[in-house]
Amino acid sequence: MTYFASDLTPGTSRSPEGITERLDALPFLGHFSCSLTELTAGEWTELELVYHVGAVGLADGAWLKLAFKFYSDWALFQTSDPTAANYVSAEYHAGPLLSGQSPSSVQALKVRFDQKGHERPFQKAVIIDVVDGYLNPGDRIVIRLGDRRQGGAGTRVQTFVENAFRFRMFIDPLGSSKFAEVPGDCTLNITPGAPSTLRLIGPRLAGPGEKLDFILRVDDRWGNTCRDLDVNGTIKIEGPGGERSHAVSFATEGWTVARLAGQSFEKAGEWTIVGRVDGMPELVATGYLQVEEGAKRPLYADLHVHSDDTVGTNDATYNLTYGRDIAGLDVVGYTVNDFNITEANWNAAVDIIHGLNEPGRYVCFPGTEWCGNSAAGGDRNVVFLRDGKPRFPFDDGGQSLRSFEWNENTAGSIRPSLWPVNRLFAAYEDDPEGHLLIPHVGGRRCILDWSHPELERLIEIGSAWGQFHWLYAEALARGHRVGASAASDEHQGRCGGGAPATGTFGSRGGLTGVLAASFDRAGVGKALRARRTFATTGERNVATLSHGDRVMGEVIAADRGVPIEYRLLGHAGWEWIALYDGDRICWERHLHSEAGLSERKLRLRIGGARIKDRYRGAYWTGEISVTGAALLDVEGFGFDHPEQTVWRKGLGKLGFSTATHGDVDTIEMTTSDLRTATIAVSVAIHGYTKVGDPLQPPPHVHAPTANLVANGAELLKQGAIKLDLPGVELHLVLECVTDAALSRDVSGTIALDELNLESGREHALFLTARERDQARIWTSPLFLTA
Repeated sequence: MTYFASDLTPGTSRSPEGITERLDALPFLGHFSCSLTELTAGEWTELELVYHVGAVGLADGAWLKLAFKFYSDWALFQTSDPTAANYVSAEYHAGPLLSGQSPSSVQALKVRFDQKGHERPFQKAVIIDVVDGYLNPGDRIVIRLGDRRQGGAGTRVQTFVENAFRFRMFIDPLGSSKFAEVPGDCTLNITPGAPSTLRLIGPRLAGPGEKLDFILRVDDRWGNTCRDLDVNGTIKIEGPGGERSHAVSFATEGWTVARLAGQSFEKAGEWTIVGRVDGMPELVATGYLQVEEGAKRPLYADLHVHSDDTVGTNDATYNLTYGRDIAGLDVVGYTVNDFNITEANWNAAVDIIHGLNEPGRYVCFPGTEWCGNSAAGGDRNVVFLRDGKPRFPFDDGGQSLRSFEWNENTAGSIRPSLWPVNRLFAAYEDDPEGHLLIPHVGGRRCILDWSHPELERLIEIGSAWGQFHWLYAEALARGHRVGASAASDEHQGRCGGGAPATGTFGSRGGLTGVLAASFDRAGVGKALRARRTFATTGERNVATLSHGDRVMGEVIAADRGVPIEYRLLGHAGWEWIALYDGDRICWERHLHSEAGLSERKLRLRIGGARIKDRYRGAYWTGEISVTGAALLDVEGFGFDHPEQTVWRKGLGKLGFSTATHGDVDTIEMTTSDLRTATIAVSVAIHGYTKVGDPLQPPPHVHAPTANLVANGAELLKQGAIKLDLPGVELHLVLECVTDAALSRDVSGTIALDELNLESGREHALFLTARERDQARIWTSPLFLTA
């Protein structure tokens, strides 16, 4: 364009023709659109999102953030290989120019992905930098998640359902690193996939004549309960009293679930319950019920459940009714992050909790999560055990009872309140019977330098964050009188054990078994504070430990002539049982050996975590080679989701990929003759890609690789060959297993004289056990002085 001095009349302004009207018609910060409105959990797709530049334009040096919530396990995006999966791209498209308007000068867009690229809860961010130039209003930036144009597989959507998954756009229009939120999120309904698994939920132990309910639900391959299916089924019950069959109808709207209520069993013994779906022969679920004189059904609790009023998925009503109707919970502890919840949302949640609390059917407790950093004591849940309005977020004098207050609506500086954790203790120690504090390992692991014996009666051993046997052992070795608890710490709308996600919440959630005298808040609260509990990794298994008429959780002076008694009820067969004295094994049983080891079968056991803090997961990629014998069959146990797997690579070779967060996975192999075989394992261990390229994950610096070789004949002689690795209970084991079926019902006695207990001091004795499918259980201790 050529300009002449004669065109510039003094006193007359000039601008592109119609520019004011165009800018006035545009949203100042622009707007945001998406190519889809619904996705299936775990599917592979390409998703196109478009940012339409608003009247503000984008300055040279501006940048944008396409953000979503940190709890999502959407596959990590990468920008280094356009031919690989989960490639993300961004490109600029110029809008139409008005007469006299200069074109944008932007030269390029630079894209990166950062897991901590923005503020909680919208922390995960695709970051787009504007390079060498500016953008005009009306221009567009097209972002492709899972760009397939150069041969990539697309992107794997998050694996759990969400009613309104949100992408939020933040822009820095001036290049000043001050971000503004673009009005109007892109929302997606993430729905369940096709039916894959039938789940049967029911009690494992009951007394004759108790009224019992059984739940059947249809799940997809990722553990989401399917919806809106028109199906029917049957539940067949067989046992000492004969056989009966019941037709069940699944709900045709909403969750695909059926409940068979009010069943009773008069004859003692083990009953088998089998559920089926008509027309879907692959969907079968089997459970077991032990009926015994004098027994009473344990209650199952999940005391750590989040919703979207802080950092969870879906609202409070959704999560709590899921716990009752889909997960079959007896007790739920609803948890809000204390720094994150608004007072209005807290009051609304408490009203919902009180409305759903129903003695004899479903006990609901309100609760908070004190979210202090580990340096100030670390995470503690507060469960409010009494009826009425809990003492939160203020005490009677108006003092804030939060750790601090900070959420996406908060302006100004962070102002701490109850900091460090001993101030939390002081806030509730005047009423210990009305409160239960549970230290745990989550994002901020608890530090056991702080404790309160009257408030902290349980400790959380397992959750979706992982399994933490080491924490339990450390607490007891320090002399803390705490019992066993496990929970989901559920951020993904699937409380009650829950299905694992593929990100940092990479483990099965747990459950707390409660031996309560009455099925109401008072009875359950008293049992929790009395430590009459056991902890499972999500199963309705049962474990008890007693000494005479004294039961786990109690503090006792023991007669050395009276043995300890234990009982385990499971589903897949118990393979290992150990009695711990604090952090020391003092007695154990190996039930594979007791049943007789196979001369053809062995397994690789993989377990532990890299570190104790947030990104603890150990990610294993490896190969198993079997020579000198034919490799006939292989089966994996303990794998948490479809992306953890084992496969054949060739003659006598297996590949595997899995992750452990303190839990254990196993690969069982059948050979033609173990005595002639040589087994070699090579593995690479890496951590979670918090920053950097997901295609180049960070190695576990203390043990980036590991190798284990065993001769089959020597393995049969020793039973197991173990390689301990630097980390937290991190290990590889090659071991022999039995061909025989392992018992679901194991009991016995342990003489105190066998344990070599030091006289005159207290010993925290607890039982832990593992099943063949790697389910695990822990009892509360007997605090015993011999």
